[in-house]
Amino acid sequence: MTTHDSVEDVHIDGDVIRLGQFLKLASLIDSGANAKEVIVDGDVLVNGAPELRRGYQLKDGDLVTFHDRSARVRY
Repeated sequence: MTTHDSVEDVHIDGDVIRLGQFLKLASLIDSGANAKEVIVDGDVLVNGAPELRRGYQLKDGDLVTFHDRSARVRY
């Protein structure tokens, strides 16, 4: 698993968020248009493992990492 300097908790309104949406909401990427590319390239980890599905539904407590930045899903 990747070492993280700091993890930001990102609180979600509602009961479902998909990986592509979360990357933008958590400011891990600059634009939503980048989400598909970085996910398909295998650059995004969910709980330490590559996740290649932009529509993957995140659960409370999931840790999403892109490059050296991480954010945790909080409902």
